[in-house]
Amino acid sequence: MHNAIQHITSFHVYAAIIIFIITYFLIMTEKINRASAALLGAILMVLLGIVDFNKAIMEHIQWETIVLLMGMMILVGITNKTGVFQYAAIKSAKIAKGDPVRILIILSILTGVGSAFLDNVTTVLLIVPVTFSITTILNINPFPFLISEVLFSNIGGTATLIGDPPNIMIGAANPHLDFNAFLLNLTPVILIIGVVTLGILVLIYRKKLKVEDSKKQELMSLNEKDYIQDSVLMKKSLTVLVLTILGFTLHSVLHIDAAMVAITGAAVLLVIGLRSHDEVESAFDSVEWTTIIFFAGLFILVGGLIDVGIIKKLAAGALNVTDGNIALSAYLILWISGIASAVIDNIPFVATMIPLIQDMAHGMGMSPDSAQINVLWWSLALGACLGGNGTLIGASANVIVAGMAVKKGHKFSFMDFLKIGAPITLVSLLISTLYIFLRYLLFL
Repeated sequence: MHNAIQHITSFHVYAAIIIFIITYFLIMTEKINRASAALLGAILMVLLGIVDFNKAIMEHIQWETIVLLMGMMILVGITNKTGVFQYAAIKSAKIAKGDPVRILIILSILTGVGSAFLDNVTTVLLIVPVTFSITTILNINPFPFLISEVLFSNIGGTATLIGDPPNIMIGAANPHLDFNAFLLNLTPVILIIGVVTLGILVLIYRKKLKVEDSKKQELMSLNEKDYIQDSVLMKKSLTVLVLTILGFTLHSVLHIDAAMVAITGAAVLLVIGLRSHDEVESAFDSVEWTTIIFFAGLFILVGGLIDVGIIKKLAAGALNVTDGNIALSAYLILWISGIASAVIDNIPFVATMIPLIQDMAHGMGMSPDSAQINVLWWSLALGACLGGNGTLIGASANVIVAGMAVKKGHKFSFMDFLKIGAPITLVSLLISTLYIFLRYLLFL
């Protein structure tokens, strides 16, 4: 690893930037499949010596994310075959009297609350199949619902210590910032952002969210129980699913990684729920391998930027500009984190920012748990998590939902997402700026 760092030259730096920009352009324009583009970019990073192959495999690919995805995809894939998602879809749509606007609001709130206490990916994997069932019955375009769920998975995940990986990392680096601290400091602004986002989405899509009365009546006349196809497998699936979710929530007590919990759940359900070889093969087919490959490629691409020092230089340069001014540092961290997290994976970015903020506190002679430094941690959490809504590749949940949509024949492009995600992110960051000023900086 030491040798890999020693041999970084200006060629490697420029090559890393060029490869990243070209790959990003290919993903944006969708000239070729995004998984192919990310894979090609990653291979070039390795072939040109920007990233060491072993380091790419062992360090840059976040295997925890990959294994978590695979485990949850298998779990949800098996559960989906029982008809329980269709049951839940019809039940919730009937509660909303078949009104698409009400359904959008209900599903968005469910996604937001779910993401605050579960992994964002887990939440969308559970909510999206329900969404497809509802939109199929009502014969309406699922895109407004899917985009809303993606946005709320990232908004909801920002509210708690366990909701999003950047928050977990910030909490791990600052033992004084416990679960309650995140809840008290981030949940108020997230509730405001959630209400504003829902208002914007309803305003944008209200004309598209119209359904004929005959379709509503058809929905209301359906018996949700008729959609349960295998009650024995359903009971087994739901039991394993509930135990898996319980495993996630008890993470701090059990000290077992979320990925391990998910893959164990998948393995248990494969053994106790499926009898024939064909059923097991079919369960593995529910893993979206294009999405998995896309993530692996993207992790190595961002790893290239880390290895040549680009991310660290940008972050350090930004903090130097503030010259120890807490207010300016807070705003800069919020906005740079928001913009950077829309373009690159927020996990390596936050990993780079944590020691820089700690060094800044040390340099200013401040305690790491002082009120002034805490403002910087909340700014980093808000920017890194909310920035995920900026682009289609800004967060894991975005990519997952896009992959699920393609499988159902409802492809939406990078630009389709950008038109909604970027303005919502901008509004979220503006609200966060005002919140940080009014709650913290006004009285410092």
